[in-house]
Amino acid sequence: MTEDDSGLWHGAKSGDAEAFGALYDRHRARVFSQASRLLRSRLDAEDVTAMVFLEAWRKRDSVRLADDSILGWLLVTTNYTVANAARSARRHRAALAKIASQYEPPEFDGHQFEAVDGSSEAASVRKAFLSLKPQDRDVLTLCVLHEMPIAQAASVLSLPVGTVKSRLSRAKQKLAALTGSFDGTAVVTPSTEELS
Repeated sequence: MTEDDSGLWHGAKSGDAEAFGALYDRHRARVFSQASRLLRSRLDAEDVTAMVFLEAWRKRDSVRLADDSILGWLLVTTNYTVANAARSARRHRAALAKIASQYEPPEFDGHQFEAVDGSSEAASVRKAFLSLKPQDRDVLTLCVLHEMPIAQAASVLSLPVGTVKSRLSRAKQKLAALTGSFDGTAVVTPSTEELS
């Protein structure tokens, strides 16, 4: 990044669509990448990306930059948007099941992930990541997947640095335990490939 986001964000807050467009161009790929890691569908990831930027525009008066960057806010909002979309999809499926009870949707057995990417290990990591608490997913997203410095992640999450460090350690241990690779000493972190 050649410059920080603060100048463009100031313009966007004033209603400058070109400034907002420049921020979109700058960060769209990383937001899309994060959404793609969490979702099985490229189209769903595109929808989430659009929703995240729409939310940024809608809430532009209240969005806080961390270290003169909006990226942290966008990534955390991506996690929340994916979670909201998943809840919405569950409600939609429940409504369809209620309307047409003779057509039960197939149960999720984990093979859907394998059909998409052919890797049961990647599917296991993705499923484990999605089962973590939102605060743990956020810390892993910022510090591990996007390699954000802990101090910057703390600023994005409005938490003390020590809290982010402890959450990061705990989240790595939980993820390792959920993927069956926890031996009591080693801690596994998801690679970009395993979550994409």
